[in-house]
Formats: sequence, C-alpha cells, structure tokens
Amino acid sequence: MTNKLFEDFDRVSSKEWKNLIQYELKGADYNDTLVWESLEGIKVRPFYHFDDTQPPNPIATTISEFKILQDIFVFDVEKSTARALKTLERGAEVLRFTIEDKNIAPETLLEALPLESVVIYLSLGFLDEEYLRRINAIAVARQAQIWIQVDPIAQLAKDGNWYFNLEKDFQILNRLQDSDLKIHLLSVDSSLYQNAGANMVQQIAYTLAHANEYWNRVKNSKQPLLVQVAVGTNYFFEIAKIRALRWLLELVGKEYHSDFSFEIIAAPTKRNKTIYDYNVNLLRTTTECMSAILGGADVVTNLPYDALYHKDNEFGDRIARNQLLILKEESYFDIVDNPAEGSYYIESLTQQLAEKALELFKDIEANGGWITQLIEGTIQRKIAENAQKEQELFDTGKEILLGTNKYPNPQDRMAHDLELFPFVKSNPRKTLIVPIIERRLAEKLEQQRLETEKTNAQ
Repeated sequence: MTNKLFEDFDRVSSKEWKNLIQYELKGADYNDTLVWESLEGIKVRPFYHFDDTQPPNPIATTISEFKILQDIFVFDVEKSTARALKTLERGAEVLRFTIEDKNIAPETLLEALPLESVVIYLSLGFLDEEYLRRINAIAVARQAQIWIQVDPIAQLAKDGNWYFNLEKDFQILNRLQDSDLKIHLLSVDSSLYQNAGANMVQQIAYTLAHANEYWNRVKNSKQPLLVQVAVGTNYFFEIAKIRALRWLLELVGKEYHSDFSFEIIAAPTKRNKTIYDYNVNLLRTTTECMSAILGGADVVTNLPYDALYHKDNEFGDRIARNQLLILKEESYFDIVDNPAEGSYYIESLTQQLAEKALELFKDIEANGGWITQLIEGTIQRKIAENAQKEQELFDTGKEILLGTNKYPNPQDRMAHDLELFPFVKSNPRKTLIVPIIERRLAEKLEQQRLETEKTNAQ
C-alpha cells in the first residue's frame, strides 16, 4: 500500500483556516478584503479546500499527445509548400494552410507533402463544393487525414453575411455529407467571440450553441467536430475554460451520437496584444500556450509576437514555434496527461464555468437558437456589453497591459515599423446582420501615441 504524504500531521479543516485568516485580518471583512469577482460572476476565494470542493466531473485530457501546429497563409503555392516542409524539419508536427483564393490548386499545394504521416488543416475563406470534392479526392488517394475549416455560421457572425445564404450553405454541407467523405468537414471557429470581448462563460456557451446548429442542420453529422478557441492571459481561468468546454461538448454531443468525438485547436488571443513594447507579447503568448496545453487542447498554434504589425516572416514564426517546442521538449508539458485533476481551485473554476455556460446555452436554445439570436442582434449586444466592461477596466488601469497602460516606454517609436494596419478596419456595406467585430484593448491608446509620434516628427 502506498503511503500518503503528511499522514503524521493532523488534518486542518476549511473552517479552521478561515477562522485563522479572519483573526489575522484584525477586524477587516474576509469577503470584502480577500474575495474578488470575475467578469463571469465567479467569486474567487483566497484558498480552496477539499472540505468545500464538490467531487469533480471526470475530464480526460491526453496532454502527452498534443501537437504543435504551424500556420501558413497561401499566396504563392511553391513558396508555401517549401515553407511547410522546412517547418516540419524544424519542429512543427501538423500544418494549417489558409487559402482565400479558390484558384489555388490544392493538388499542387499538397503534392510534395508527406500526407500519409502529417495531419493537414485547410482554413478556407470560401465555400465551394467542387473545391472540397477535389480535396476529398486527394485524401482518398493518399490516405490522408485532412480537416477542413469552412464554417458558414462563423462567416455570418464575422462578416455579417453567409457565403451564399443559409439554405444554400447548408445544402452544400449536406450534399458533401451524403457522399463518400474522407475529409473532416464540420468545424466551429469560436475564437471570434473571445477576440471580440466575450467573457469565458459566454465563450463556452456560444461555442456550444454554434456547434448545436450543425448537429441539428447537417444530416449524418457523425463526423468528428473541430473546435477552435482563443486563449487569454487569465492563466487558471483559461485552463478551466478549456476543460469546461471539453466536458460540455461531450455532454451535448453524445446526445446526438454515442461515439461523438472532437478536437480542440487553441491559439493565443489577439485582444491583449500590443504594438508598443511588443516583446511583452512573447510573455503573454507563452502563458496562454501553457493554459491551452494544460487545459487539454489537442492542437496548439502560437501567435508570433509581431503578428499585429509585421507581415509573415521567418523570424517571428520561428520564435513562436520555438516557444511551443520549449514547453514540450524542455519543460516537459507533454509528460502528464491530466495535470489539472485534483487541483481544488481549477476543479472549482471548471465546475462553475460549466454550470453557468450550460445555463446560458439552454437560454439561447429556448429563445430560438444561435442563428436566430445572431440575426436578432442579441449575441452582438451581449458581447459588446462585456467588451465595454473590460475596456473600462483597461482605461482606468485596473486591467494592466505592461508597456502600454502601465510602465510605458516614452521612447518607443512604432509609426515607421507598421507593415500591417493593426486597428479595426471600416468596410461599410450591406449585411444581413451586424457583424461581431474583433477589437484589441490597446487600440485607442496606441492610436493616440501614433498621432503624437507623427505630430512630434513634423
């Protein structure tokens, strides 16, 4: 029989700890002084104890199997293929190509890649049945595992319009499901909600409601589901968020199919990234990738520290990939499969996030479902309300981004280093719904600093 640690010590109850803390506070109120409330309405206590922790729902995570993903935007097919092969040599384990132009031939792009041993993700900026059938033919011929990220509902939420219209978009998905489909076609991109300012309860519930539309509208949807999430910098909360999402996806998905399966791709959020003191982005993305791994994401991709203002470049990509390689190969993040299990704090957060998200999901379904609430503008309003609360915390210095609203370097200059426009772009056009807009916390402050730079340079 294995001996337990500290058996020679008397157990100390939760009540005894709290009484001691209250004594040390010398009359100050315990709740007012040490308990704080998150934007999700979760009250965080100063300590967690087995006496007052509910038995957790088992959440199996296979962290030892998480994969490092390299993102590649395809503009020149030959260069993209060469870059893919080089990144595989340098530590990437799976590849994701973003294709915006349907004139790019998937046969040419994938021909030289080791499809038999490397999983491929294709993020498409269009919905084209013939194009998808061509990719499927490649998967059949090469016995390849190819995941397609083409998400009509995310397109509606982000752009304000469907690819075509609701009926035609789902007709295409259903026709493909009826064929001999080798590619994995069902995907949910919920990173938009985090990047636009939704809180964690909203992110989980909205992801679930988003997925539920596909389960209801796509016939023969026994295919595994691909879910993409964005991870913020609230370390333990983000670990709990992914664990809660995994538990709820299994709970709801298995109501449709007993053998339901899914994969989670996680990437750092853009919401807290900055163009000034940009090296701090390295610290932010490191902790965010740590949360993603420990939370149980199946695939993790990193955001280069200069992604906001520089075009794709070898240096930024290499640093981003090496951050993940260090976590995996040198920090041994792939050794323990379920490291969060047994942590009273994380288990409590997971339970509370899951319960609140499930309640919100049920409310969405009772009021017409995800697409209906998008068309009515309810979702956009709820996200905007939470985003404004977070923005006010940033503007008043209660939410801190080092180097931006705390300890900024007045000598930092960025006006002449911007290869990309790092702010929200205005594109007035007629849309079916008001789109959900991604917006970073530091945008207004950065614009003011850039204006000051230009003024001083005159």
